[in-house]
Amino acid sequence: MATERISKRAVDSLIASVNDQYLWDTELSGFGVKITPKGRRTYFVQYRLGGRKGRTRRYTIGVHGTLTTEQARSIAKRILGEVASGKDPLEAKDTERRALTVSEAGERFLTEHARAKLKPRSADAYEHVFRLHIVPAFGHIKLHELTPSRIARLHHEMRTTPYSANRSIAFLSKFMNWTEKHGLRPEGRNPCRHIEKYPEVKRERFLSPVELARLGEAVSHAEKDGAITPWMAGAIRLLALTGARLSEILTLKWDWVNFEHHTIRLPDSKTGAKTIYLNTPALNTLAELPRMEDNPFVICGTKEGAHLVNLQKPWRRVRKMADLPNVRIHDLRHSFASVAVSGNMSLPILGALLGHSQPQTTARYAHLSADPLKAASDAVGERIAAAMQGELISK
Repeated sequence: MATERISKRAVDSLIASVNDQYLWDTELSGFGVKITPKGRRTYFVQYRLGGRKGRTRRYTIGVHGTLTTEQARSIAKRILGEVASGKDPLEAKDTERRALTVSEAGERFLTEHARAKLKPRSADAYEHVFRLHIVPAFGHIKLHELTPSRIARLHHEMRTTPYSANRSIAFLSKFMNWTEKHGLRPEGRNPCRHIEKYPEVKRERFLSPVELARLGEAVSHAEKDGAITPWMAGAIRLLALTGARLSEILTLKWDWVNFEHHTIRLPDSKTGAKTIYLNTPALNTLAELPRMEDNPFVICGTKEGAHLVNLQKPWRRVRKMADLPNVRIHDLRHSFASVAVSGNMSLPILGALLGHSQPQTTARYAHLSADPLKAASDAVGERIAAAMQGELISK
């Protein structure tokens, strides 16, 4: 074991042997350099925890050539300073080495939280965002390296798709809260807290009476010509007549339909257990649908005993025949709400029919009641104008 002030000249002059050779610095206690039989020179610092009888540990600083002697000396001083203050630098290094990456922690989050505690559709949405946006951007980095600046940069890069950008931030925020709860990140350090979401313009498309007539005619023609099955046609009609969600109709079972009480009792939905109230046209649609033996579902699919999984292709056929190129299936739900509100139905009643759990969700349709208000305003205005012109206001 040699001792000498560690300098570039001293390190370069070390000669490799059959065993590792060490040079210890005479000025900075614990600072040293090792040369292996292959000539690799590595700087390190050795320290003892807990006094003279404590555990001895060795912290590798780096390789000579990558680091200069003075850089290594500076790092050694910092490490020894941490030791003097009671810290163990290697413990932090070991923690860093053991830390999960964003991808590894995300897989745990999906398994232990999303798949275990959320509805399948919500879990699918989480996984979609994670694999499409989060893993490519951050999957390889450690959890503690996920900083607000990195997240803000991703959000900015996705600015042309504000909906996807905001969903990514919402997912990350939930994910970060979960990692803190499970001790994978320090508490109160959610890096998404100050990310401002982009404004989103919710698309609202309501079918007019003329468009609804074209849709009904197109469904009938498509069913008659064999372009769609009776169950596909029935699904479209039920969506329009009930305002139900697509998943609620596609997974509907006959056991849940009560013809006597004009209801469908869903044991579960997006907002929990739900009752769908059936009007006469909806009841007739259900009554006319063929039932398949050994298939519990109302809207039968191509596989034996299964429900229809995808209505998009038949919908596109019908939509084209009806000349409604930009209408989505979900717009049938909006159209149900539009007809209800324009007929002076109250928002609380509409919310109950649609199965909304929050009043603010139904409030988005409040503007549709503007026509009756305009008519009332016109009537009042005419009477005031007549009075101002000296005409008597009839009682």
